[in-house]
Amino acid sequence: MRRRRNRFSLQARWRWPPRCLLIAKTFSDRKMSAPIYRFAPSPNGYLHLGHALSALMNFDMARQTGGRFLLRIEDIDAARCRSEFETAIYEDLTWLGVTWDGRVRRQSEHFDEYRAALGRLQADGLVYPSFESRAEIAALVSDPAPGTWPRDPDGAPLYPGTARELSRSERARRIAAGAPYALRLDMAAAIVSAAALVAGVDHALTWTETGSGPQGQSGTIAAAPACWGDVVLGRKEVLGRKEMPTSYHLSVVIDDARQGVTNVVRGCDLFWSTSVHRLLQVLLGLPVPVHHHHRLVLDENGRKLSKSTQATALRWLRQNGIAAADIRRMVGLER
Repeated sequence: MRRRRNRFSLQARWRWPPRCLLIAKTFSDRKMSAPIYRFAPSPNGYLHLGHALSALMNFDMARQTGGRFLLRIEDIDAARCRSEFETAIYEDLTWLGVTWDGRVRRQSEHFDEYRAALGRLQADGLVYPSFESRAEIAALVSDPAPGTWPRDPDGAPLYPGTARELSRSERARRIAAGAPYALRLDMAAAIVSAAALVAGVDHALTWTETGSGPQGQSGTIAAAPACWGDVVLGRKEVLGRKEMPTSYHLSVVIDDARQGVTNVVRGCDLFWSTSVHRLLQVLLGLPVPVHHHHRLVLDENGRKLSKSTQATALRWLRQNGIAAADIRRMVGLER
């Protein structure tokens, strides 16, 4: 699939707004305009029934409200994303009767925007390099007793913050020597900075939930970004010249703002990720969508569906005689 090059400079495409102007600003002044929904799959496997539920819910909500439905391809992970999976996404959505408005946004075409956002956070002193390998981190956080090391909402152990204590000169020395590193958000400093930015603003680190979280949470939800620890926002393999100037958390808030998304509808497994997104939105002065987290489609053992399970892949179901109308029934949208 041929990729179109961006015709405009980064400055022309994106101008960072004053944070103090947008922190108090919500989408209330957009109520007279049509809402904007989006579906944002990653092309690292074939879509399954869980993706179908999310795509159909977004598409239906957009049509029912007279809004727009956008498609975004989240392909920042070049090692896992493949063109055949991206093509299959278009085929599966077309088969489901899901059509999208406007041009598809492909994350791999917007690294300059993510790099600029990461640079802004670095300039504010909120990002630092960590040099440990995954094995070294695992050794650092090994539980002295089972279940004693703090873990994030996904169950992964929190990064201990060891590299945060390195001096600037030591960081510079390691980078100059070609050591690979991850760029982490200094969560404690970021929360302090966000608190200063939103002083006097009601509900600054909350979001409006019209769906429900894992324990049925809805309404005004208080963000809890600290539970994620110092999350990775980018990576750099210096000697191998590999760079990932973004992460899921950073990309999604930039993309939603860039596309003018007003309503984020996604699975409840991403409910607490919204805490990190709200923090980044405050730090970068980005607007806040309304969120609607929906139930997951589970397998017979009550586990979240996987792209590796062929029997729930839309491509396999279509090839075995299942009709698009049957998919709606299978995911519980029609009886």
